[in-house]
Amino acid sequence: MGDIFVGTCSWTDPALVRSGWYPAGHRDAEGRLRYYAGRFPVVEADASYYALPQARVSWMWAQRTPDGFTFDVKAFSLLTGHPTRAAVMPGGLPPDAEDSGVLDEVWARFTEGIAPLRDAGRLGSVLFQFPPWLRPGARAERVLAQTARRTAGWPVAVEFRHPGWWRAGQAELTCARLADLGMAAVAVDMAQGLPSSLPPVTPVADARLAVVRFHGRSTSWGRGSKEDRFRYTYTEAELSGWLPRLRELAGRVERVHVLFNNCCGDAAVRAAEQMSRLLRESRLHV
Repeated sequence: MGDIFVGTCSWTDPALVRSGWYPAGHRDAEGRLRYYAGRFPVVEADASYYALPQARVSWMWAQRTPDGFTFDVKAFSLLTGHPTRAAVMPGGLPPDAEDSGVLDEVWARFTEGIAPLRDAGRLGSVLFQFPPWLRPGARAERVLAQTARRTAGWPVAVEFRHPGWWRAGQAELTCARLADLGMAAVAVDMAQGLPSSLPPVTPVADARLAVVRFHGRSTSWGRGSKEDRFRYTYTEAELSGWLPRLRELAGRVERVHVLFNNCCGDAAVRAAEQMSRLLRESRLHV
């Protein structure tokens, strides 16, 4: 039976900081991370999606967390085909994903930025969250192959946002291709019945790792503000419904990362605390 690690998709979200979850004396950058790492074994660092990670910051993260703590680092937006602001590009480079010189430099900067986490044994995976317009096909195959080449030797997890990847008739092909590339698959929990809803599947493509990201079940997914999309409070019944699936995943992989992305106020940390309790009570590894 593999181990199940529960955490959230951010520890620095402004709404979380304002919620009061961090007690007095733990509200500066160092205090927040130390407090979080004392309560959860894993976290997703999402700042690296919006701007390239800095090696100095990664080194400090490693120093401020205990042995065994794990960071899943979200890949920079340009590397997954998302729109990227010119202001966050290094050295005045244009945010042009079709320019090989630009990509070489951005990949080099990203690699350098996460190196301290890899060196310290704190890197759980690099999350490549591909956009909803990347659908199965020849172009996607080129993107995946390039990503695999650039990340050789890294722990990589892939989240697709186009529903077609996990629909009947395609899901087995998707899983097999990720397995060929040495990439872990990301399952999601989200509202169903929307045009962009991902099916509630739990694929395993790599025996080392499976990731489940809980986005909340807001029906505003795909539209509205970020707060509208992620404002959701999970019930105990909804979380308990995942226990058999998490047990099944843990029976097939070495590690399962369960990450809550309903980052609105303290909803994500409260859901993570509740899920951790449910897992303990069911005698699953945490």
